Amino acid sequence: MAKSHSIEYRSNNEETPSLFPVDHQDSKLSKLTSSYLKPDEVQDIYKAYHFAKKYHEPQIRKSGEPYITHPVAVAEIAANLHLDAPSIMAALLHDVVEDTEASLKDVEALFGKQVTKLVDGLSKLDKLNFSDVIEAQAENFRKMLLAMSSDIRVMLIKLCDRLHNMQTLNFLHEAKRKRIAQETMEIYAPIANRLGMNRIYQELENLCFKYIHPLRHQTITKAIEATRGNRREVVGKILVEIEAKLKKEKIKAEILGREKQPASIHKKMAEKNLSFSEITDIFAFRIIVEDVNNCYLALGALHSLFKPIPGRFKDYIAIPKANGYQSLHTTLFGPFGMPLEIQIRTMMMNNLAEAGVAAHWMYKTKESQISRLQQDTNQWLKRLLEIQSESADSLEFLEHLKVDLFPDEVYVFSPGGKIFVLPKGSSAVDYAYAVHSDVGNSCLSCKINNELVPLRTELKTGDHIEIITGPLAKPNPSWLNFVITGKARSQIRAFMKTAESSDLVILGYSILNKALKAFHIEPDSIKKKHWDKLLHDYHLKNKDDILIDIALGRRVNIMVAHQLSSIVSGQTSLGRQEKFLDVISIKGSESMAIHLADCCHPIPGDPILGYIDKDKGLIIHTHDCHEIKKIKVDPEKWVDVEWEPNPDRLFKIKLEILVKNERGVLAKITSVIAEMESNIDNLTTTEVDDGTFTTINFLIEVRNRLHLADIIRQLRRIEQVSRINRFKMGSIK
Repeated sequence: MAKSHSIEYRSNNEETPSLFPVDHQDSKLSKLTSSYLKPDEVQDIYKAYHFAKKYHEPQIRKSGEPYITHPVAVAEIAANLHLDAPSIMAALLHDVVEDTEASLKDVEALFGKQVTKLVDGLSKLDKLNFSDVIEAQAENFRKMLLAMSSDIRVMLIKLCDRLHNMQTLNFLHEAKRKRIAQETMEIYAPIANRLGMNRIYQELENLCFKYIHPLRHQTITKAIEATRGNRREVVGKILVEIEAKLKKEKIKAEILGREKQPASIHKKMAEKNLSFSEITDIFAFRIIVEDVNNCYLALGALHSLFKPIPGRFKDYIAIPKANGYQSLHTTLFGPFGMPLEIQIRTMMMNNLAEAGVAAHWMYKTKESQISRLQQDTNQWLKRLLEIQSESADSLEFLEHLKVDLFPDEVYVFSPGGKIFVLPKGSSAVDYAYAVHSDVGNSCLSCKINNELVPLRTELKTGDHIEIITGPLAKPNPSWLNFVITGKARSQIRAFMKTAESSDLVILGYSILNKALKAFHIEPDSIKKKHWDKLLHDYHLKNKDDILIDIALGRRVNIMVAHQLSSIVSGQTSLGRQEKFLDVISIKGSESMAIHLADCCHPIPGDPILGYIDKDKGLIIHTHDCHEIKKIKVDPEKWVDVEWEPNPDRLFKIKLEILVKNERGVLAKITSVIAEMESNIDNLTTTEVDDGTFTTINFLIEVRNRLHLADIIRQLRRIEQVSRINRFKMGSIK
């Protein structure tokens, strides 16, 4: 077989490594770095060690060991991955800026900008003030992930750091252990998985399970040990048979046995509702061959040796996972009916599966598999940048990130045959945004396997998807109820915020223009220089900010209009304020900035008032709405509004109808409503007293008050109808 670079890995059960004394050339870190780095690079690492040891000298870990043992252990894990010299140096220095008096300038003076940038990306934001621990955690993740997007080594070192912290977690008190383990389970382990770093991912996952569910971990571990002896003979027999079969077929192979980790067993027990005794595939085999052709030859040989279980074969060589993982997976009927999980791969695939994107530093040549993995990783990092630019705050960014790290995947095809990997549960809209943001923002409908289906349809592996777009189409807020990818959620929310801002600007213009007319100033007479003067006075950069503030009631329109009139006329004093006499016309089409109140459901023909809400814009209420009594105390936020004539749309109102409880009465009522060209949006029924009468609450759509009056008139003609009321109640939404 071709020469390979095996990955040495320190088990969780090993002792914490000793210090890295520069006068002992046989130290573990010295041997690791000397095996693949140049002598001058190793000397730079010694220099970083001395610097870290000096500044960490008085510090002690919770275990009682000198603090320097931690950065040295992190550096050793990084060296096992064959990371470059700047990465090893940053691993040694990753806590000096955060936990000691050393500054980034000190680091840069001795070790250069590259190492300093890595250290900075690994340092937390502890010196900033946050409202709570969750916000601080979210902002730290955001900073670290953005640093990772420009240099993946930041995350690789951070994963090494987190792994060693998890390996020594037993020295902390229980509450902190669980908090750190939960954080690791939600963020760091999935990131390791996403980067293809399977060894680190599995150990993090198992350590998290150990500290989050200690009793379950202990029970499963004991059960594995108890069954290990019973399986040894069977496993040995299977191993001999596999070796003989491959040798007969002249396939050179290395055969490894592996035991499922307690966390993996627990996950399978929970997902499939099985007891431990029902888990039959605790032991699995990994077969490593010379090249791809031998992967498939070995698969054929094993299928002739043991019968394959239908539906349990997966070809991740032809279609790699999103994290670059490649292998053939098959499950066979072994001796005594025991299922055998088999993985077949090349040595390159095996090392890529173990080290993931970190394998870039292990192989100096430009292997196509590594290049493809780097490209896929870069695409993922690019999506992270897009998501963070569209997220309003760190908590929202963290939410999108957790969604994007969802582990299970589906593989779907574009019309041109391109493969897209999406989280399990993704909809057609998620796929549309995965293709391109513009495709998602303009999608109208979709075809899956040449059949027209709703956009919320959940995708399955193998689906062929075609998205139908339209120039006037735009994202629908209801999509947020079913999309699951971080990119789709962030793009939809970003569009909604942009649309809302646009509507608020238009509303602000309308309110301001009416006020300007009260000062006998035409809006067109306000020039750019006048706006520039006002922006200078308000210390703002954009006039849209002023208009949005007016729409949300943060600024009084009369005051802004008066200041603009003073600027136009050259006056500096406030002078006499005039009453804002004009009214705003309401078209009746709800927008992001104008909302019809859910408490009274105003319709054209109703006398109405507008209330400026600081979050939603202009809320329209009827004059007799009970809710307006609660907010009349702030007259500056009330705006006179009126309906525009003949609005071309339907409006929702609530009707409460008391009827005799007789067969067919509901059918008669719904028939009348349909004949009157109205739609029923919702209905509920409640029996009254002894069941003789029933109250039916309808939410129907009407054009205006006249249309409503006609509907009520027709409903009163139904013999069983006893009483009809237009229903108004609730609170301001």
